[in-house]
Amino acid sequence: MDQGSQPDIPSPILSDRVRVNGTVIPLTFTADGKLRWTGKGQRCLTVEKEVIGFALEGTRIRVKAVVEKRDGICCAGNRGDLVRQSFVFEPLSEDSFTLWSQKLRDYIDSLGRPKRLLIFVNPYGGKKSATKIFSEEVKPFLEDADIQITLIETKHQLHAKEVAKTLDLSKYDGVVCVSGDGILGEVVNGLLEREDWAAAIKMPIGMVPGGTSNGMVKSLLDAVGEPCTPANAILAIIRGHKRSLDVATLLQGETRFFSVLMLAWGLIADIDIESEKYRWMGSARIDFYALQRVLRLRHYNGRISFVPAPGFEDYGEPTSYHGESTSAKGPTQEEPVKIQPYGYRGSDVKLEDLHWRTISGPFVSIWLHNVPWGAEDAMAAPDAKFSDGYLDLVMIRDCPKLSLLSLMSTVNDGSHVKSPYVTYLKVKAFVLEPGARVEDPTKDGIIDVDGEVIARGKGTYKCDIAKDLMVYDKLQITLDQGLATLFAPV
Repeated sequence: MDQGSQPDIPSPILSDRVRVNGTVIPLTFTADGKLRWTGKGQRCLTVEKEVIGFALEGTRIRVKAVVEKRDGICCAGNRGDLVRQSFVFEPLSEDSFTLWSQKLRDYIDSLGRPKRLLIFVNPYGGKKSATKIFSEEVKPFLEDADIQITLIETKHQLHAKEVAKTLDLSKYDGVVCVSGDGILGEVVNGLLEREDWAAAIKMPIGMVPGGTSNGMVKSLLDAVGEPCTPANAILAIIRGHKRSLDVATLLQGETRFFSVLMLAWGLIADIDIESEKYRWMGSARIDFYALQRVLRLRHYNGRISFVPAPGFEDYGEPTSYHGESTSAKGPTQEEPVKIQPYGYRGSDVKLEDLHWRTISGPFVSIWLHNVPWGAEDAMAAPDAKFSDGYLDLVMIRDCPKLSLLSLMSTVNDGSHVKSPYVTYLKVKAFVLEPGARVEDPTKDGIIDVDGEVIARGKGTYKCDIAKDLMVYDKLQITLDQGLATLFAPV
């Protein structure tokens, strides 16, 4: 809370004398949404940012706020440890009590905050701490904000997608995922497979970090300089500000999948997915397995084609659009994926009319990103934007092992893209034609989308038992600018 001299104050909405801790003092609510009063100096609460809600207790009004705690002193802000704090005001008459209550309610309602939220909690993700995070760090804020919640703990993979496909949109002002990035992807896919997808995808989605990677919520909070914590994340949702998000459509034959975070093939996908065999090591499994993969480095044959963003037209060689996969092979499930009679069908841009470029392998790694952070400690694409209509391509074709180790140690701050071994550009559309390993042509690779395997070739991790959505073959990616909506901090 601000203390010190009092600058020019906007005209008051309401000004009256109230009782605070037994002392009668002046309280003013100004047109810029600030509550000002005296007590240990001049005090101020910004309703939009710091006030979560209020409750009526007899003749008193309890204003529930969030403040920053530094050295035992509570003050305004959101860069340090956030704590909930109440401020109790007692108007001196019944009329004054009614007027204060109404003015506060009218102002908070004018902010467009959500009043009813559907909340998914993934109890199995990451360190299996999402349930505890919700009950201890999220729910108290929602109670202070008097938000009605419907809680669903996901029971199995694609549970959130199933719910999103049949959700009664009229009952909620938003959907919240207390999880990693996987549940967000499920919700988006579920909304876009509905008959009323055009209205459904406008449903705001909020993220609270509760998984392994948390790349989306890290990107959202880091964009405004806030730490990636459950408190900061749920406050962004409660405040109700929104931003649009690009959505990528992956197409292979008649099979579609919608992505909001990233696609990886090669080194990053191998580390992400194959390190699961060391899950008992916790987060250390990533670094441990990354070292193994670099020391026994794989190169993959293949080809990529892309439509470059303005300024990136010199990368690759000119080519024509060859269309999405026409492979006769079907998905690896026991039954082919049934074509939905409705749902979003993807971008209607005439890809054959665009200017395509191509680059042939071998490749060490292909990484496509929609937002800057792939995980809380991995700024994969530092120039990525939420809704610029482009995907950021991070490509490594070859790199000495020692240089690669050094390069990967800088992913946490994004400086890896400055390496001479990294090609970094923006693309509007993309075609991946994955091939076999150079060192062992009997083995293929893994295609990882938003942290989940979408396709894996022969000789790969769990290839004999997994049933993936797509096959390890050519696939096409197009992008729709600002299709989805996220709750976001400002």
